[in-house]
Amino acid sequence: MFGLVPFVSHNELSKDENVFDRLMNVFDEPFMQSFHMPDFKVDVKDNGESYDLTAELPGLKKEDISLTYENNYLTIATKNEQSKDEKDEKGNYVRRERGTSSMSRSFFIDNIDEAKATADYKDGILSVHLPKSEKAEETSHTIAINDAA
Repeated sequence: MFGLVPFVSHNELSKDENVFDRLMNVFDEPFMQSFHMPDFKVDVKDNGESYDLTAELPGLKKEDISLTYENNYLTIATKNEQSKDEKDEKGNYVRRERGTSSMSRSFFIDNIDEAKATADYKDGILSVHLPKSEKAEETSHTIAINDAA
């Protein structure tokens, strides 16, 4: 397994730290983590005859999620638009905030029978079932997301 270790300018590996580097340390961890939109968590399981993916997508509606399989890559993409309006008694805005966020994750998964792929979304959990195919084909397919019972 390959892993990355973040390099911070004030660690033991950098003995030649200058004044500018020390001033810029405000951009090091954990301060900047509050500005980073984290990726959503995905579990991938190989069941022999199929792959099952489970993605945690709390707070999203089914309509906010796009699921595509193209050229052996499964992509889960989300887009969430939020707005909050506060008005005074005359209907004038006191504060109005809008925000948009989007995330996506792609996974290389070959030999999938696209016609038999299914997906369900319930309580913030996206479950994707991808049956394996005998032959590999490079095609494009959008997978519909169903409401889980």
